[in-house]
Amino acid sequence: MMFRRSVRAAAAVASLLFLASGAVAQRHAAPNALGGVELGQWQLKSADGRVRKICVSARWMLIQPMHGTAQCEHFVMQNAASSATVRYTCPGRGHGLTTLSVETPRLVSIETSGVADGSPFSEQLEGRRIGACG
Repeated sequence: MMFRRSVRAAAAVASLLFLASGAVAQRHAAPNALGGVELGQWQLKSADGRVRKICVSARWMLIQPMHGTAQCEHFVMQNAASSATVRYTCPGRGHGLTTLSVETPRLVSIETSGVADGSPFSEQLEGRRIGACG
């Protein structure tokens, strides 16, 4: 009887670990839409005409444009060939929700909202690759 309880407990733990591994894989999987996006110097233009430039050395930087290079945990909520929605958390810096649509490897649309360093934000951005970082 004691052996059966141990086996059941081990099976329950194994099942939980198996189910949790699926969530972890989802959390750390790169969105399909980012696969073809080119690295380099990008110009982000907001709906009100403000422009800023960023050096995109890693594609995930386009998912968290208001948090720069902060180390954030990403959770992919929607993952298609040309668009993705990602929820992310940056410990001590804030969090966000971003939907990125890829028009071409050099042109993306970004809708993002959340909190950065204690201040709320909501932005619609057009991202355009303008050259190499330098």
